[in-house]
Amino acid sequence: MDTTSFALRHIGPSPLEQKAMLNTIGVTSIEQLVSETVPADIRLEKDLDLEAAMSEQEYLNHIYELSKLNKVFKSYIGLGYHPSNLPAVIQRNILENPGWYTAYTPYQAEIAQGRLEALLNYQTMVIDLTGMEIANASLLDESTAAAEAMSLLFAVRERAQKKAGVNKFFVSDLVLPQTIDLLETRATPIGIELVIGNEVEFNLSEEYFGALLQYPGKNGQITDIKSFIKEANEYNIKVAVAADILSLIKLEAPGEFGADVVVGTTQRFGIPMGYGGPHAAYFATKEKYKRDVPGRIIGVTKDLDENRALRMALQTREQHIKRDKATSNICTAQVLLAVMAGMYAVYHGPKGLEFIANKVTNSASTLASSLVDLGLEQVNSHYFDTLQIKADAVKTKYEAEKREVNFHYPDTNTVTIAVNETTTISDLNKIIEIFEVVSGNTVAKITEISKIQTIPDTLRRTSEFLTYDVFNKYHSETELMRYIKRLERKDLALNHSMISLGSCTMKLNAASEMLPLSWSNWGNMHPFAPVYQAAGYKVMLNALENQLTEITGFSGTSLQPNSGAQGEFAGLMVIRAYHLSRGDDHRNICLIPSSAHGTNPASAVMAGMKVVVTKASEDGNIDVDDLREKAELHKDNLAALMVTYPSTHGVYESAIKEITQIIHDNGGQVYMDGANMNAQVGVTNPGNIGADVCHLNLHKTFAIPHGGGGPGVGPICVAEQLVPFLPGNAIIKTGGHQSISAISAAPFGSALACVISYGYIKMLGAKGLKQSTEVAILNANYIKERLEGYYPTLYVGENGRAAHEMIIDCRAFKENGIEVVDIAKRLMDYGFHAPTVSFPVAGTMMIEPTESENKAEMDRFCDAMISIRKEVDEVSIEEPNNVLKNAPHTMTMLTSDEWLFPYSREKAAFPLEFVADNKFWPTVRRVNEAYGDRNLICSCAPIEEYMEA
Repeated sequence: MDTTSFALRHIGPSPLEQKAMLNTIGVTSIEQLVSETVPADIRLEKDLDLEAAMSEQEYLNHIYELSKLNKVFKSYIGLGYHPSNLPAVIQRNILENPGWYTAYTPYQAEIAQGRLEALLNYQTMVIDLTGMEIANASLLDESTAAAEAMSLLFAVRERAQKKAGVNKFFVSDLVLPQTIDLLETRATPIGIELVIGNEVEFNLSEEYFGALLQYPGKNGQITDIKSFIKEANEYNIKVAVAADILSLIKLEAPGEFGADVVVGTTQRFGIPMGYGGPHAAYFATKEKYKRDVPGRIIGVTKDLDENRALRMALQTREQHIKRDKATSNICTAQVLLAVMAGMYAVYHGPKGLEFIANKVTNSASTLASSLVDLGLEQVNSHYFDTLQIKADAVKTKYEAEKREVNFHYPDTNTVTIAVNETTTISDLNKIIEIFEVVSGNTVAKITEISKIQTIPDTLRRTSEFLTYDVFNKYHSETELMRYIKRLERKDLALNHSMISLGSCTMKLNAASEMLPLSWSNWGNMHPFAPVYQAAGYKVMLNALENQLTEITGFSGTSLQPNSGAQGEFAGLMVIRAYHLSRGDDHRNICLIPSSAHGTNPASAVMAGMKVVVTKASEDGNIDVDDLREKAELHKDNLAALMVTYPSTHGVYESAIKEITQIIHDNGGQVYMDGANMNAQVGVTNPGNIGADVCHLNLHKTFAIPHGGGGPGVGPICVAEQLVPFLPGNAIIKTGGHQSISAISAAPFGSALACVISYGYIKMLGAKGLKQSTEVAILNANYIKERLEGYYPTLYVGENGRAAHEMIIDCRAFKENGIEVVDIAKRLMDYGFHAPTVSFPVAGTMMIEPTESENKAEMDRFCDAMISIRKEVDEVSIEEPNNVLKNAPHTMTMLTSDEWLFPYSREKAAFPLEFVADNKFWPTVRRVNEAYGDRNLICSCAPIEEYMEA
């Protein structure tokens, strides 16, 4: 056994296990299985051109040496990103804990009560600090959240405004430049006209439906947004406010003076800058807009025993249901980062947060006094943390960088300095030294922080916040550690058992891939630091781009999209730009198969395209005749086809090259959804099948952990003709020479998370990557064979093989009164998270074991599924009091003196022998989804308020 081989550690089945599995399937080798599964005309003829695989130790040495190339200066750049202190208790027990970072999105609420509570804390924190009525469980970044706010306000226009075609949206020129850049990306395709200007001089009129203000402004000045909002309301203009969350501890909450939406980032609450992400953005609004809120909301409901329970609320907003009518294409949140930010608030509490906010603003005012004493002009009359100094920017930059300090230089005569939580008196004196040289004057050293009021009386916060018990009791490390552990025990994550979610690819997140996330040279880099200081990031990101370009068979890559849905949108916007460059501005038809992921049509609409759905054949494949007919019908206006490969039905469609050729023959481009890219790597690729652009889910194929629902990263890879249009950034040069405007706030999106995928590829190499794909196919077909005769497989390829995932049909069980959801809940009693339920076909389960699971774990899962199938046969529609309908069974049920069920306690809790060795106890019974939606509570409301609802 080669103990230095990462592939040996990453890939679950041993060579002996693989041989046994091949025997079960009925083939002699993996090569035979792949040849019977993947069409011959799309298979790669040569291996990927990648560097030889590194061992884990070689990689850790390599990534450490790369990290030293990053020069982490003291950062006072601001612009929405600030150094912060991540409490060690949160770093060790959440960020570095697979119990938190390997969990999946909480679709199965009964085994996700821990992270649901953590997210409810996060929502409560946001609601309290913003003064709004409802908040979601995070978005991707501040700029994306601002764009979503604009879209929401456009959607909720008054009927008269819609009838009159009111489409102007005012944006203050004090809004962060990266946000304005992204607003431009989002506005044009859906018909919004942006007007950017001075908020004081702006003339409000009925031509506008909405406005966006920054609070405080990008230069640090606190403006009178209260008066602006009051006047805007008189013209029926709804106002969104992008607010610094730490400043809201000192500033009056925007919700208290009429804001309609408040957005921002929670990065300041203990999250590393990470060269741009990942960070949890927040989004808060009025309850009357709850049906239009993007992303996910965590709500309170009750379970079958009337006990309080949590779950994701308002699921009718999900893209799978609304598709092209969806509120947004946002499909993931930044759950892991939201959990961390929420715990930061729990750990510090209101008094601790107030201490931090006071320290920041008092440090800024103390610094301002010294700079004024040097004879410099400090422009901001009212500010929280950012000073605007009139000085020679060129000279200041030279002196500052000599001392390893970064400021922001908006023009040649202005320097802005954003003080942060980590700033010490020593840091302030170093800043003073710089300006002593610049000014030619001297001033006494700062020895203590002064208290000088810099916030206007009219905007000073007087209301209480974070009054709930959870924010006022866990302030010692012992207490918080135990609280975090208590929540962790309520969640089933990958460190407990296999999570076989089809399309979601819950593979191993190797510890060696994750370790560098905690290293300061990766975590403490500001995304707008001078490029020469980020040399380590540049090497790593460039190498990852080249790796992904090679793997996909394309010509260029952008890492900027910070989720899979944003990758979809980016890919379509690049296609749109390509057509526009050729004068084909009329090309706006997007063909989408009926089986496509729900984000596909939502993304197409966001990109200004009209969705035309193509049919599926009886065997689940794309109906090629219908596709050809619609492509030819719309050939003059055809923009794109969105196709997933292998298909969402778990099949390598043999007609894929014919399909892509049809689109090209009719003037369109082919976008390939990369959801199933892990079934292509090293075996085939999007370029080989004829696609023009694909997005990749790094949180699926390339091992970034799901983190309970995020972070995700969704880069796009493109063919040669699309390279010029790759997305740019308002501050740091990225993208092609005809780049579209920004897709995310940071130039390289969630750059810190990209370290994980870089390591995954470096340690597997070409051979290991291909082997991972082959074993994923092996594992899926092994499960298919083991479940044969118990559950019919809905779709297979031409040779009867599944791809890397398979769909089992549970619809016939309705005759026994059993729905697919009953099987999902019963699996919890066996210690497993359910596969993907009712997608892409209602009443089915989509199973994907990934390459990381060994034979023993898959056998346990199959034994559980077979046992459940036998239980289905034991029940009837006339007797709903059965082991499936009552699942999951909690410890409270099992230890109760009363047992009112016609089966034994042992059958309920320990249906198979292996369960007792590793029993997982759901903490609530089956949740009541409908009750929670009718009585929406999405904060830590007191139990009395809950009961009244």
